[in-house]
Amino acid sequence: MLELKNVSYEVNEDQREIEILKNINLKIEERFVAITGPNGGGKSTLAKIIAGILVPTSGQILLDGEDITGMNITERAKAGISFAFQQPVRFKGITVRDLITLAAGKNLTTAEACSYLSEVGLCAQEYINREVNASLSGGELKRIEIAMVIARGTKLSVFDEPEAGIDLWSFNNLIQVFEKLHEDVHGSILIISHQERILNIADRIVVIADGRISKTGTKDEILPELLCEPGSCKFYKGEK
Repeated sequence: MLELKNVSYEVNEDQREIEILKNINLKIEERFVAITGPNGGGKSTLAKIIAGILVPTSGQILLDGEDITGMNITERAKAGISFAFQQPVRFKGITVRDLITLAAGKNLTTAEACSYLSEVGLCAQEYINREVNASLSGGELKRIEIAMVIARGTKLSVFDEPEAGIDLWSFNNLIQVFEKLHEDVHGSILIISHQERILNIADRIVVIADGRISKTGTKDEILPELLCEPGSCKFYKGEK
């Protein structure tokens, strides 16, 4: 279980202290938690603080009771937290198999490596020896990244707006992957997203606005409220 206690984050801009997050108190113990809210509300900042990319100005972060506040991203990865970026990184000269093997932290047979690709809906024979370069689409990279997260088998997997930068067809495939993850994954999944179809998979939805948690509850409690707010229907459905 991940627990955040009174977590705040400030930045200095033009010699002014600006609060991005304000006294966040949150426990993540369900299998699938989604964080949503208006743009600029602090969602991605919170994800980066959980992963260890950013250091909170104040507060405490606990993972299964252990204080990990002072750990960097590498130390948190070893402790059991995975982080998937909005835009997955491309690695010239490295194959998909190399990445999955690195993520697993052990030597894998071809069959084992291929099984992770199959779990995210990719044809293993077609992708296993491909180089992770510009020939791969955004949707393909997202699914390879998810395969790496599955291979790691961490306590908490954090995805920052996984729908960003991919087309509708790839997004539909991504939804199917997350639906499968919800059923099969061990540990918890935390997703930052605006998309109604992703929020609809969640066991719990947390709404962040103006740096604070404004609402939290089940999808049945929160989604109707979000969709009834003026101007929000198109926003959460991903429409212009």
